[in-house]
Amino acid sequence: MTRYLSLPLPNLHWLRGFFLAFVMSCLLGACATGNTGNKEYDETKGWTAERIYTEAREEMNGGGWDRAIKLLEVLEAKYPFGRFAQQAQMDIAYSYWKNSDKASAVAACDRFIKLYPNHAYIDYMYYLRGLVNFNEDLGILGKLSRQDPTERDNKASRESFDTFKELVTRFPDSKYAPDARLRLQYLVFSLAKYEVHVARYYMKRGAYVAAINRAQNVITVYPNTPAQEEALYIISKAYEAMGMKDLAGDARKVLDNTYPNSTIVRNNGPVNNDPWWKIW
Repeated sequence: MTRYLSLPLPNLHWLRGFFLAFVMSCLLGACATGNTGNKEYDETKGWTAERIYTEAREEMNGGGWDRAIKLLEVLEAKYPFGRFAQQAQMDIAYSYWKNSDKASAVAACDRFIKLYPNHAYIDYMYYLRGLVNFNEDLGILGKLSRQDPTERDNKASRESFDTFKELVTRFPDSKYAPDARLRLQYLVFSLAKYEVHVARYYMKRGAYVAAINRAQNVITVYPNTPAQEEALYIISKAYEAMGMKDLAGDARKVLDNTYPNSTIVRNNGPVNNDPWWKIW
């Protein structure tokens, strides 16, 4: 009869403990290596504020927004009261904007305006804040579908309008004021058209009172804009749909007197020609 040598089983608990200890040591070693090998920390260690700022500006000039932001953040952290600190805060707001980080750009502008309300270039920071929220780019899908920008959320447009308005009010002689006024005109048209779009939405769903309210908002808040013609048309049609013939007739008279050659009336509704916003 063949006999087999009986060997003792290994201590599995001991092996498990050894394995866990080995894994933890590797992880800790990797973390330690990562901390000591941090390129940003090593790169700027011992640098002067001027050198960090010069490097950041070179990155900005070359479109390297990510690295420019990192360098400017390092500059603010290491030299918060130096002569480059304020300029770094302005540049980082601009870099955030160019890097498509609008939320951070607005926050940086707001922080600078709050900290340095009497700065020599405070008008620029208002202008930059307005630009961040001024979104005339529809993107490729919007261009292909001919989407009207007023059909989207207009919160950013309102913020842009408020910022540009404050700029031209507080600093009428600023070199940024002429461009801000042009953008204000565009935004007024945009916001008025947005109200008409909402009124048209309510009309299609039979919410005639809501449609009248939004259309009247165009006439009172945004008078003398192209959207006013359709707003009057919507008011007359909404009253007509509710059976209020006198009010419908009054609205129609105002429309006929203000726009005697109205294409909206002639075509019984707006005609989709080239988008008005293409003028920008």
